[in-house]
Amino acid sequence: MDLKAKIKKGKEDINQKIQNFFDWIKGAEIIELKKCETHKDPIRPELDNEFRTSYGRKIYGVKYKNEIHAVMCFAFTNQIPKTVHELDLFSRDAFLQSATRDQNVGKIAIAYTVWSNKKGGGKLIVKEVFKMIKKSNHLNRLVTLSPLTDMARNFHLKNGAKEVQVNEQTQNFEYMIIK
Repeated sequence: MDLKAKIKKGKEDINQKIQNFFDWIKGAEIIELKKCETHKDPIRPELDNEFRTSYGRKIYGVKYKNEIHAVMCFAFTNQIPKTVHELDLFSRDAFLQSATRDQNVGKIAIAYTVWSNKKGGGKLIVKEVFKMIKKSNHLNRLVTLSPLTDMARNFHLKNGAKEVQVNEQTQNFEYMIIK
């Protein structure tokens, strides 16, 4: 194969990969999950599905062709937690307060884990869940409870979040919600 043919073949391969990437992004949908494969969670695998779905907590997934390609877990609170223990306490408190009021659990959505099996899935789920939160009537903040790593920091800053605070074992970032 001559050089021109190799270059042409290389361009065709790149174009096909780009097309496949955009096809999956366009065809993906965000769904609420009853459970997830917690052992695949690189951030908080110790949290079981009962934790992830009790006291108003939610699991969302990016579904494409009947497979889940990205997962994001949320708790709803009225305060920003610095630890998973505080996340648990604050989300329980917000859930119990909601029972005596309007049934809306907390004003702050806390994203405490996100992972993706497919390139672009993490960014996609952050963007789509952000849209859902903007549409809600009771949520006014989207904040993370992220591990204290450069990878988490770079991911959130690159995706438009602002650093709120750096804690002993975690860091919090906020995605601004303008309604």
